[in-house]
Amino acid sequence: MSGGTFLYTTAEALPIGLLIPMVTDLAVTPSQVGMLVTAYGAVVVVASIPLTVLARKVPRQRLLSALLAGFVVSTAATVFASTFPLLLAARMATAATHALFWAVVVPTAAGLFRPGLRGRVVAIVFAGGNVALLLGVPAGTWLGERAGWRMSFLAVAGLGAIVLVAVATLLPSTPPDQGHAARGATPDVYRFWLLVAVAVLTTAGAIAAYTYVALFVTEVSGFSATSVGAILLARGVASVLGILAVGAVVDRSPWLALVVTVALQSVALLGLYALGHRPSAAVSLLALAGLAFAAFTAALGGVVLQVAPGRSDLAAATVSAAVNVGITGGALVAGLALPSHGVHSTVLIGALLGVVALVMVTGAFTWRLMVPAGDGGPRTRSRLVMITGWSNNQRR
Repeated sequence: MSGGTFLYTTAEALPIGLLIPMVTDLAVTPSQVGMLVTAYGAVVVVASIPLTVLARKVPRQRLLSALLAGFVVSTAATVFASTFPLLLAARMATAATHALFWAVVVPTAAGLFRPGLRGRVVAIVFAGGNVALLLGVPAGTWLGERAGWRMSFLAVAGLGAIVLVAVATLLPSTPPDQGHAARGATPDVYRFWLLVAVAVLTTAGAIAAYTYVALFVTEVSGFSATSVGAILLARGVASVLGILAVGAVVDRSPWLALVVTVALQSVALLGLYALGHRPSAAVSLLALAGLAFAAFTAALGGVVLQVAPGRSDLAAATVSAAVNVGITGGALVAGLALPSHGVHSTVLIGALLGVVALVMVTGAFTWRLMVPAGDGGPRTRSRLVMITGWSNNQRR
C-alpha cells in the first residue's frame, strides 16, 4: 500500500519534471502541460468524497485492486495518447482512482495492525509519497529526458502492475465496516473540522513557499541554477527522516505531534524569510521545512483515524480533499504575490499561513487536555451537526 502512494505521487508530479520534453513532443504550451497537474488536483478535490460514499460497501481488497488496475490502464493510456485532449482525459481518469485510493488506503492499512500501531502504520504508508518525491519523480525525469516522456509513464504503469499483483494476492478481503480502523477511535466532530482547516492552512503554507523554491535559492540565497537539484535532494532526504521520526512518537501523542510539526514549519519559513540570503541557513531551513511538512502529513493521518466522527474512509477523503485545496490555494496565492512583491514574499505568506494553523491546532490541543474526547459541548456539537451533517454517533 505504501507502494501505491509512491506510484500515485510519482504519476501526479511527473509532468512537472517532464515539462520540456512534453511541450516539444506534443507541440503545446508550458501552461497546457501545467494544466495536467492542476486538473489532476481539481479532480481529486471534487471526487474524493462522492466516490468514497459510492464505494463504502465494497470490500477493501477488491476495491484497492480495482483502483490499482484503473491506475495501470489510465497510465498506459497516457503513454499512447496521440493528442493533448486524450492525454488530459487519461490524466483525469488516473486522478479519479487517486481520489478514492487515498481515502481508503489509510484505514485499510491501519486495520491490519493493532490500534496502538495506527500512527506508525500511517507514517509508513505516507512514506511512499515522500520517497516518490525523493526518488520517483527525479528518476522518471531522468528517464524521460533520455528515452522520451512516454517511457517514463510506461515505467510507472509497469510498477503499478507489480503493486497490483501484490495487493490482490496479499491483502485479506474484509468487509469495509469491520475492524477497529473503520471508525474513529474517539470521534469528535469539532476536532475533526478543526483538523480539516489546519490541513488546508498548513498545506497552503508549505506549497506557497515550495512552489517557487528554485527562484528563491537562486535570487535570494545566491545559489547557481545547477545547485537547485542538490538542494531539493537535501529537502527530500529530510522529508523521509521526518516521516520516520514522527512514526516513532505519533501513537503516544498524536495531537502534540501535530502542534510540534506545524510549529517547526512556521519557524523554518520565518527563519527562511529572515535569513534566506545566507546560503547555509537557507539550505538548513529548507530541509527543516521539508521535514516538518512530511511529519505533519503523517501525524495528520493518524489523528484523522482518532477523531473521525463517522466512517474513517469518509473522514480520510475529506482531509485528502482539504490537502489538495491547500496545494491549489497555496500555489495560487504565491503566484499572485510573486509579480508585485517578489519571491521573498512567497516564503512570508507560507510562514503566516502556518502561524494561523499553529494557533488553531494549539487551541485544539489545549481543548483536548481540558475537555474529554468526543465532547465538544452540547451547543458546539449541535451547531456543527446542523452545519455539516456529521455526528459523533453517525452510523451511515
